[in-house]
Amino acid sequence: MTEAARPAFYALRSGGWRDYWTLLHAPYTAWHLSFVAVGAAIAPTLSVTWLLESLAAFLLAMGVSAHALDELHGRPLRTRIPSRTLWLMAGVGLLGAVALGIHGMYVVSPWLGLFIATGAFMVVAYNLELFEGRFHSTPWFALAWGAFPALTGYFAQTGSLTASAVLIAGSCGVLAVAQRRLSTPVREVRRQTKMVRGVIVRRDGTSEEISSKTLTAPAEGALRAMSAAMPLLAAALVASHLV
Repeated sequence: MTEAARPAFYALRSGGWRDYWTLLHAPYTAWHLSFVAVGAAIAPTLSVTWLLESLAAFLLAMGVSAHALDELHGRPLRTRIPSRTLWLMAGVGLLGAVALGIHGMYVVSPWLGLFIATGAFMVVAYNLELFEGRFHSTPWFALAWGAFPALTGYFAQTGSLTASAVLIAGSCGVLAVAQRRLSTPVREVRRQTKMVRGVIVRRDGTSEEISSKTLTAPAEGALRAMSAAMPLLAAALVASHLV
């Protein structure tokens, strides 16, 4: 599979274990897990145990379950993973996340139950495009994949919410919007476009043929940079509690 033909810049050649790596959306999963860590890191004190449990829950819910459900809905990544396996991954991932959340309800706060219910609903409604796709939109993506992880990360540390938690959640939501704005046209080119034609004519008389890379490279360059920057930022904030 050539670079231009891949359904995503992080997608590997179809088949075997490579499909499971592609399904994980590793750069984006790391990016959204960073929101959990950022939310946790602005708490007055940081429990590494609850940070790890929070990260594990979101890895199962978003990294595994949500992406498995998304692949079931039209095979956007063109994997060969059997549908039965995808359903199993989605169910096990979501149940695992819920189990970790229930543990938190007993130790941190019973109010974590509200986060569990909200998160489970968003995973299913967004990725299966239920209710005629009403929850598969930019505002819901910002909430589900940006603001909600940060709020949950903070609440798992403190059992409460503060103005600073809401503000950091808002910033994560805006970053999620930026991701979606950049990735949507790239997905259109990589997954739906058969041919790109055209030429760029510059004022100095030089010209350049337009290709799919011309259309995707700037946005994907920004996405690669941001998906590296957020984990580094989260790691720095967490490290500030530990050293």
